[in-house]
Amino acid sequence: MPEAAHTIRIHRPRSAVFAYFADGENDPQWRPAVKEIVRSGPVGLGATYRQRVAGPGGRAIPSDYRVTAYEPDTHLAFEVTAGPVRPVGDYRFEMVEDGTEVTFTLSAELSGLKKLLMTKPVQQSMNSEVAALDRAKQILES
Repeated sequence: MPEAAHTIRIHRPRSAVFAYFADGENDPQWRPAVKEIVRSGPVGLGATYRQRVAGPGGRAIPSDYRVTAYEPDTHLAFEVTAGPVRPVGDYRFEMVEDGTEVTFTLSAELSGLKKLLMTKPVQQSMNSEVAALDRAKQILES
């Protein structure tokens, strides 16, 4: 099962950091693979996002998701509901002396032919997604 995790420390208050990540419409600023994203409904539990991400050959593929956990300032989670791979993601926000520690994890269950053919590219994509936290840090601290 492909999995990836990354933790960063952002020198900003936890409430501001959580708010930034909680609104998925901010994702194109820090996630280079996001080509298009639109939220349905208010930010929060159950919010859905219609998202297109860069796929093989640069073509846009669906990767819509739904927010499955929304605990202000501490926890945010989602599940992808459209596309060839349906990962789940989890953000944890911890208050630290000089700001906020953010941990982002991704995992995906693959089986059958998808497991055989897609494990390596999915792992690479997940590694890239969590590493993009470094870009979010730059944006939030500027």
